[in-house]
Amino acid sequence: MIIKYCKNCVFPETKPDLYFNEDGVCSACLAAENKNIDINWDDRKAEFEKIINNYKKEGIGYDCLIPVSGGKDSTYQAYLMKVVYKMNPLCVCFETTYATDLGNQNLDNLSKLGIDVIHFKKNHPVYKKMVVESFKRVGDEMWPNHIGIFTIPVMFAVKFNIPLIIWGENSQMEYGGPDLRSVKSRVLNRNWLEEFGGLLGNRIDDMVGVSGISKKELTPYIYPSDEDIERVGVTGIFLGSYFFWDARKQLEIIKEHGFRIKEDGPIEGTYTNYENLDERLVGLHDYLKYVKYGFGRATDHACIDIRNNRLTREEGIKKVLEYDGKYPHYGIKSFVEYSGLSKSEIDNVIDSFTNPVLFEQDEKGQFKRDNEFNLIPIFKLN
Repeated sequence: MIIKYCKNCVFPETKPDLYFNEDGVCSACLAAENKNIDINWDDRKAEFEKIINNYKKEGIGYDCLIPVSGGKDSTYQAYLMKVVYKMNPLCVCFETTYATDLGNQNLDNLSKLGIDVIHFKKNHPVYKKMVVESFKRVGDEMWPNHIGIFTIPVMFAVKFNIPLIIWGENSQMEYGGPDLRSVKSRVLNRNWLEEFGGLLGNRIDDMVGVSGISKKELTPYIYPSDEDIERVGVTGIFLGSYFFWDARKQLEIIKEHGFRIKEDGPIEGTYTNYENLDERLVGLHDYLKYVKYGFGRATDHACIDIRNNRLTREEGIKKVLEYDGKYPHYGIKSFVEYSGLSKSEIDNVIDSFTNPVLFEQDEKGQFKRDNEFNLIPIFKLN
């Protein structure tokens, strides 16, 4: 099996919505080139400051709303708006699936920056049913979380009459979208969510009736109506469209303001210790991407580090080979605890989403694994 890889980074052609130009360079690298060469960031910063000045309120009220998880990106968003721009933001967190202690500590740290924080605690029985169903149906146990992190902040923006929502990076810009139109989009709205929000062809209405879930119980996952959005004038903008987005540099800033990293080693599935600190199931989530497409979180991180000149392509390949695709023992153990499914049930679901074109099988059609229970890839990164 021969997979085409970007000549600049290590993204494979199997990545959904990625494309290559005639020189073999992927759309994510082309977007990075656009960031480095074609964008005048001083002009973008001035444009951003003009925008937010229009939303600063006199007297009582919140100037903007910031969706947060307690992770590095949302902590930087909160720091920038509160500390640098002296705005009065309201931070809103949609509770993650299976939170870590470190993630909760970083979330609590936001209020210590002098910011009001709403932590939305969802209906756990309903959410858990959706987690298990989406795991089986689309191979993504974080699917309902991907819905909630986009609907709940907008819902609170409408309720509190806060027109401006500050999002962080534009994932389509940083990781490569279907075309450069997604890179040039500076707003997050219903259309962006439906196209790029990771719904995987599933819709929230598909959950009605699953293990007795009613439509009313899905209220937190319903995007506000166009009428409510227009009445309040809700606009969501990406900071990454106005500031050169470099998570590593931003990390050093927020560490000085109380943000904590994982001190005992990297996150499962990659070589970094500063991202996805809030969720115990992230290793499983990234592994599911690997079995479907042949790349995981380590590839994402290596590509960004290559584009930011922190790794050569050869060094990036070494990182990917060392960390990508390893069976997520901790993530599986955590999902057994959370879901009530057995390990064998979980492994069977994972196998059902594993791409037979990418991984070796025996004569009975079972996927081959090594002594660490890792899949045996047919493809080779080069």
